[in-house]
Amino acid sequence: MILTGKEIARQVEEGRIIIEPFDASTVTTNSYDIHLSDTVLVYEDEILDPKVKPKTKEIKIPEEGMILNQHDFVLGASHERVGSNFFAPMLHAKSGTARQGLFVHVTSDLVNIGSIGQLTLQLYATLPVKIYPGMRIAQVTFWVPEGEIELYEGKYQNAKGPGFSKNYEEFND
Repeated sequence: MILTGKEIARQVEEGRIIIEPFDASTVTTNSYDIHLSDTVLVYEDEILDPKVKPKTKEIKIPEEGMILNQHDFVLGASHERVGSNFFAPMLHAKSGTARQGLFVHVTSDLVNIGSIGQLTLQLYATLPVKIYPGMRIAQVTFWVPEGEIELYEGKYQNAKGPGFSKNYEEFND
């Protein structure tokens, strides 16, 4: 069951959903609009090997915007910290963003229950598109889980800024 926008706002007020900073004007009918932070990460490796920690470069998005060329892939982050110990958040593109040919997540839309932090956005441009810091870029919905809840305690907990893949940690345990 998906929460309505009014219920999302109520649950934020009760502390059962974390959205910081929270802006009531970005609550929609059944989601919350999130904003793009001011930095992106770019992979510098020619080939990404899941056994090796990737080399990345952080780029600050200028106020006048940053052009993503067709087929560019960068990692962005939500400006907001988002999460819940009670609901399962899911990340979705805003319709307007998708209609401009920009994916905000390639395949990873589920946020685990108990994961709280800035959300990493997997930005993929199917067409040349400009992005701006602070733009409304995606939306998050909250779903009621069924069954016993186990809180997330994984490697991406308390994420700050865009996060690169940590698959290499699974090979080095």
